[in-house]
Amino acid sequence: MRGARPHADLEQTIVRDGIVRAGERCVVACSGGADSVALAALLAGARASLDLELHLACVHHGTRASAWQDECVVLRIGAAFGVPVRVASLEGSARDEASLRDARYAALAAIARETGANAIVTAHHREDQCETVLLALFRGAGPDGLAGMSPRRPLAEGVELVRPLLHRGSEELRAYCHAHGLPYAVDPTNAEPEPRRNAVRAALDALRPLFPGLDAAVARSAEIVGAELGASDRARLRRQVRAALADQEGLRDVDFAHVEAVVHALERGASGRFHVRSGLNVVVERGEIARIDRE
Repeated sequence: MRGARPHADLEQTIVRDGIVRAGERCVVACSGGADSVALAALLAGARASLDLELHLACVHHGTRASAWQDECVVLRIGAAFGVPVRVASLEGSARDEASLRDARYAALAAIARETGANAIVTAHHREDQCETVLLALFRGAGPDGLAGMSPRRPLAEGVELVRPLLHRGSEELRAYCHAHGLPYAVDPTNAEPEPRRNAVRAALDALRPLFPGLDAAVARSAEIVGAELGASDRARLRRQVRAALADQEGLRDVDFAHVEAVVHALERGASGRFHVRSGLNVVVERGEIARIDRE
């Protein structure tokens, strides 16, 4: 770890990325697991600068007897950060993944209405995004499915589902909990082979040592697909950069990060010379691609 605050970048994510908006009234979905505990702590840290109103929501799925221990963790986190906690129960709900998810979101939306919140914030991270994209691929989904989970989407009337951590890793979130002495629960059902998502998770665990950066790459691909579907300005600039490189037969082996560096310069109206691969540079002048230089 470098510096006195090794997790400063993670802490700044909430404020810097703008996915959670200033002045929002937020229900934070907190299961008691490391991911959602870290999210609660990060939002509590950003509460003053973003003028946020926070409530923690713990939803019992009624699938295991140990769920009360998770609730205890959530109550402790709420007390530690001075955030009120709401608890909802799903006893009697169907047990398949889709039904539980729908029931959970319905419970969260109800809590949002009770508290006057306009945002439900969840701790979905890049491993979750990777699993979601692969499950969509296995279903034969089109571009909408391959775009994965969006950072924000409408959930109910007047309430949006917000996911500010889609580009952060689960290990980073656990490390944040450890570094700050935050308690968290471990859900034993995550190790059961039956649910399809768990089966995909196990396969990815076997693949990650062979493909470093796998989750980040899939999450990045999902972001690109989503940007293209939304016809965003950033998607247009990416196409512009790639077209300029393709015209010079220079697109092969260009890393995504190098394309993004040029895109960010174009967005800022900046000037500069950007190395994109060996022997190839993109020259940007006042927010426009001036030329492609070969060394």
